[in-house]
Amino acid sequence: MLVDILLTIHFILLVLISLRVLARHDLTAPARLAWLVILFLLPYFGVLVYWMFGEVHLGRNFTRERQKIIDKLHRHRPEVLGSDMALLHAVKPEYRAAFAYSAKATGFQTTVGNRAELMADANETRTCMIDDFDAATNHIHVLYYIWLVDGMGTATAEALIRAAKRGVTCRAMVDGMGSRKMVGSKLWQEMKDAGVQLSVALPLTNIIKVMLFSRIDLRNHRKITVIDGKVGYFGSRNCADPEFRVKPKYAPWVDIMLRIEGPIVAQNQMLFASDWLNENPNTPLDSFPYSTDLQPNLPPNDFAAQVFSDGPTQRHGNTPQFLGALISQAQHTLIISTPYFVPDYSLVSILCATAYRGVAVTMVFPKKNDSFIVSATSHSYYWELLEAGVKIYEYKPGLLHAKTLTVDGEISLIGSTNLDLRSFHLNYENNIVFSDNKLTADIMERQYQYIADSDEVTLEEVNNWPLPYRIWNNIVATMGPIL
Repeated sequence: MLVDILLTIHFILLVLISLRVLARHDLTAPARLAWLVILFLLPYFGVLVYWMFGEVHLGRNFTRERQKIIDKLHRHRPEVLGSDMALLHAVKPEYRAAFAYSAKATGFQTTVGNRAELMADANETRTCMIDDFDAATNHIHVLYYIWLVDGMGTATAEALIRAAKRGVTCRAMVDGMGSRKMVGSKLWQEMKDAGVQLSVALPLTNIIKVMLFSRIDLRNHRKITVIDGKVGYFGSRNCADPEFRVKPKYAPWVDIMLRIEGPIVAQNQMLFASDWLNENPNTPLDSFPYSTDLQPNLPPNDFAAQVFSDGPTQRHGNTPQFLGALISQAQHTLIISTPYFVPDYSLVSILCATAYRGVAVTMVFPKKNDSFIVSATSHSYYWELLEAGVKIYEYKPGLLHAKTLTVDGEISLIGSTNLDLRSFHLNYENNIVFSDNKLTADIMERQYQYIADSDEVTLEEVNNWPLPYRIWNNIVATMGPIL
């Protein structure tokens, strides 16, 4: 009798969830099909998985309150947002569409008067950042997805402790899952005792509630560092050593970082404030100071830039649509590096179309990925990309974690976003898109270094992959829309 009741309940849940999948407007047709396959081939497992991971939401109140915070920040300091006039004056007409789309999606428009230096490696990044922390006079704000208790993590914490003790306002925020070990560490408590203000984004303190009413894998993947509202670090690096002790066999993690001064730093400051206020709503808006030098006299080496951010509480599809606009503007060269390539099919189509119209498209992935699922899914797209003329390279010395995109030696995008559905739909991300041929040339030189340390993958090689391997890749990729 009890078994019959449980089976009936399960059948009702299966039907209701299937109807929900069919009724959702935010799912693509492949995603609907993938969910229905899982639900009906593995009904018990499928119902549980959909309950835990099927819906992209953090709750109506969360979304509503977050939007109120963003609107309040924008009204408080509208000059931080940049201007469409800066776009018209500082970005060539053929590249304006992506900047305009970004502004529409995020509210952050183009700023001018920015200056940047590409960090040589992880050691230089650490040295420069700690020096900037030690020189801070007003505040330091940091937010990291992963903060490890290692060399970089400890040095950063100790610099914040020193700054807090000399009266600098220090705020440090981490993701509840990515930095869970740091939050429970002695070092975290030492920062708190020294007066560093600490907070956790999307905390997992009540994991049962999160699993019942939200999703455990909706994360804050951002990497934000702001010193005195004037200096910022932008790029792909978490607060961790390249040896990345949690996954040492894939080390070194190879990242890319820019040290930037100028009004673009204020946009990242505002982005940090939106995350901080979400967890600490009583913090005064004026406690997030911005550089007063928002429209400086333009030095000869200045460039135009704006922040592109995204997250599960923003409009669905922002990131792939923005990337599509950016890629479609390429006239002669497009180079992309990403550790995780699990795109929606529209992005694959745009990449192929770009190559077919004569643009030299190059993509660089890690040769050894820390996720076998991501690796298999990425490989499932190799044949189509290569057939279209895209060149594919696999980086050998470590896990290439740098997320870079350059267009025609003119436009660059770097930041935290991977070319995967997690970054597109589930994570809070932050990036910078800018127009500058000199800085883009520096980033392209770094991309060519990645290529020089890579093996090229040829169409002949992919055609000779064993049949079981091809089948495995395609099976995994079939589940790609819900990974």
